[in-house]
Amino acid sequence: MTTTVPGEPLIVFKDVHIGFDDGDVLRGISFQVSPGETKILLGVSGSGKTLIMKLAAGLLRPDAGQIWVMGHALADLPEKDLLDFRRHLGFVFQEGALFDSMTVAENVSFRLREENVAEEEIDTRVREVLRFVELESTFDKFPEDLSGGMRRRVSIARALVDRPPIVFYDSPTAGLDPVTSQTIINLILRGRDSQGVTSLLATHRVQDAFGLANFRLDEASDKVVRMGTNGSSEDGNKATDRMSAPIASSPRASTQAGAHSGQLSGQARTEESHEASAEVSQPAHNGAALTDVLVLREGQIYFQGDTDELAKSSDEYLKKFLSSAE
Repeated sequence: MTTTVPGEPLIVFKDVHIGFDDGDVLRGISFQVSPGETKILLGVSGSGKTLIMKLAAGLLRPDAGQIWVMGHALADLPEKDLLDFRRHLGFVFQEGALFDSMTVAENVSFRLREENVAEEEIDTRVREVLRFVELESTFDKFPEDLSGGMRRRVSIARALVDRPPIVFYDSPTAGLDPVTSQTIINLILRGRDSQGVTSLLATHRVQDAFGLANFRLDEASDKVVRMGTNGSSEDGNKATDRMSAPIASSPRASTQAGAHSGQLSGQARTEESHEASAEVSQPAHNGAALTDVLVLREGQIYFQGDTDELAKSSDEYLKKFLSSAE
């Protein structure tokens, strides 16, 4: 069902509003996500991160504004077409959302069986993706036999097994210890750099954003490495010890027409149209995919840019937000 035009963004929000009984929750949200890009939604609880993902998945419809995903104007899709549309998306929920009565293999293969994939191919693809998240030994185990971090990794495997073009990560490191959180971020990073997965990731942990922006997969060594200011790399096994602190040294891809410059909420880009968005950011020359950050505050985009700009900002709210990160 995907009708994506090569070179155009996979996700576009244009002046999106939505409200409930207590008033507007999102007010004028505008951004886009390019193929292969990871867009990170940062903000305190209740700032609208998960709501944006629900809108992008067609689970909710906006009160005003327009949303395009994989070339589809979601407001124009009838419910039966939305169901088919969601089959092309991957989801990683905050608590994993695994079926307790199913084995790991049955959880991971659930969507493949819904799509009537041949049993032989199902077994191959499930083992392949479990190997990717380093959990092939859990094939016949049940979720209750796994730690919280392992369950989250199974959830990532389930999201990736049918090779979706877009994956939504809703607080994928919430409730996990720092070491396990870094493992999850490394897996997301690997999916981004080795498989070209386009991602929308919601988190309140600034560490997640800086980890994804400052590290990449070195395919030659199959290791996660830190990007240096001169393009050099550092072994991720050593460097990930420092992922818990903001690092502002990530080389970034240049953008056309200033499409990803940092900015505060009053200047959020509402003038960008879907038709004008064909000029999109290209992956960095060193093999690292583009990673961009949106900081949400009270239903609006307060900052949009890269982690270097975020770390160097003199804005008092952003400095307080960074300093209060876990």
